[in-house]
Amino acid sequence: MVVVLPLLLLLLGSSPTARAAAGDDVHAEFTVLDMAMGSPKPAPACSGHRVTPPQSGSWVPLYRPLGPCSPSFRGAAEARPPPSLADVLRQDRLRVRHIHRKASDDDVRVRKGSHKEPVTVEETQVHHQAAISVGVGTEWTSSEVTRVGPAATDDGSSASSPAPAVSQTVVLDTASDVPWVRSSTYAAIPCNSTACKQLGRYANGCANGQCQYIITSSNGSFTSSGTYSSDHLTINSASPVPGFRFGCSRAEQGSFESQAGGVMALGRGAQSLTAQTSSTFGDAFSYCLPPSETAKGFFRLGVPGGAADRFVMTPMLRDRRGDVGDPTLYRARLVGITVDGRPLNVAPDVFAAGAVLDSRTVITRLPLTAYGALRAAFRDRMAHRAAPPQEELDTCYDLRGVRYPRVPRVALVFDGNAVVELDRSGVLFNSCLAFASNDDDASPSILGNVQQQTIEVLHDVGGRRIGFRRAAC
Repeated sequence: MVVVLPLLLLLLGSSPTARAAAGDDVHAEFTVLDMAMGSPKPAPACSGHRVTPPQSGSWVPLYRPLGPCSPSFRGAAEARPPPSLADVLRQDRLRVRHIHRKASDDDVRVRKGSHKEPVTVEETQVHHQAAISVGVGTEWTSSEVTRVGPAATDDGSSASSPAPAVSQTVVLDTASDVPWVRSSTYAAIPCNSTACKQLGRYANGCANGQCQYIITSSNGSFTSSGTYSSDHLTINSASPVPGFRFGCSRAEQGSFESQAGGVMALGRGAQSLTAQTSSTFGDAFSYCLPPSETAKGFFRLGVPGGAADRFVMTPMLRDRRGDVGDPTLYRARLVGITVDGRPLNVAPDVFAAGAVLDSRTVITRLPLTAYGALRAAFRDRMAHRAAPPQEELDTCYDLRGVRYPRVPRVALVFDGNAVVELDRSGVLFNSCLAFASNDDDASPSILGNVQQQTIEVLHDVGGRRIGFRRAAC
C-alpha cells in the first residue's frame, strides 16, 4: 500500500534548522536559467561571484572548464561549440552506470580481485563539470621519493633551488580516489613504498623501480597512465600541500579536454586530496557549483566557520567496506521529495537504497517509483505547454517566448530534518525536468550537479555528516 510520509509534515514546518533557506521569495515567478544546449546563450563574459569571496583560508574560485570564467578560455571566436545534449546525456548515463556499479556487489568483487576490469573514474567531456586552478611544482624533499624531473640533480637527489609552480585546471571528482595531473618536476614514488602499496586496483606495475598507475574512462575512450609521484601542490597561497601524491600522466590514449589538465580526486580513499590534507583541514571539504558557465562558484578545504548555524545537516552514511559498495562514495539518506511544499505520495522504503552525492553526474537519478511520483506531481503543477521528450528527459516544455515562466518548487528531504530546496537553476535542464529514473527501486539515487547548483555542499568526513547551504554562490 502506498502511503504519504508522515515525517514530511513535520519537516515542512517553520523550524529554521529544517530548511536550507535563501533570502529570495520562493513563491515568486522566475526566469529559467540556460543550463544546456538549445537555448539562447548568455554573453561570453564572466560575471564573477554572486557573493563576496573570503580573503583567507583554503577558499578558491570554482568554474566550468570551457566557460568564460575559466583561466584557459580563449574568447567566443576561438571557443569550441558545446557538446550536444545527446552527447552530454550519453556520457552521463555512463557515469551513472559507473556510480551504480561502485555502489553494488559487483564492485566488491573487483576490489577483492575476483576479476579485473578498468577503473572507471574519468570522463572525456567536461563541459558540465566543476574545476579549480592549482599550482603544481616547487621543490620538496621526501624520504620515500626520488626526484626525476628537471629539478633533479645528476645523481637523482633533490635540487636545492625551487622549481616554479605551474598553474593547472583540474576537474573535481567526488567519486574517485587518485588525483592525476601533468608535472615536469615530479618525484617518482618507489615500488616498495607504503604509498605505492596503497594504490590497489589503480596500480600498474613498476618501471625502473618506480610505482606506476592507470585510470581508464567509463566508456574506455580515455586512459591516463604514468608514474605515481609526489610534488608540491598549491591550492592557494595560504594552503600549500607539500609532498602531494598523484598520478603524473605520461601516456594518454583518447581525448581529454585541453582546457583541463587532470582530475582532483576527492573520494574517501587514502590517495585523495581529502585524505592527504586531513591532518591540516580536518578531513572535510565543501564546494558551490555556479548556476551557469558565466558565473563562478568556489571550493574550500575544511569545515566552514559557523557551519552548525549556516547549514542544514544530514548524517553521512557509514562506510560500507566489508558489506557492499565502494567506500570511495559519499552517501546520505534521502527520505522524500516535495513539489510546491507537498510531499510525494510514495512509501518510505522506496528510498531505502540511499543517495550518492556526485560532483560529475549531471542529472539526478531517482528510484523508478519516486521518479514516477515526482514526474506526475511536477506535470500537475507546471502550467506551460508540454514539448517532446529529449533522450531520458521525458518531462519537457515549450518555453519559447516565455520570459518569466512559473516553475514548481522542488525540495529534497534528507534524514535528520534536513529539507533542501533546489535553486531555480536546479529544476530544469534544457527546458526539461532535470531528473531521470533508475531502472528499479533497488539502485541508489544519485544527486547530480545540476541540482547542487548555488548550494554549498559540505562533505565532513571527520564529523560524519553532509551539509547544505542555499544561495551560497
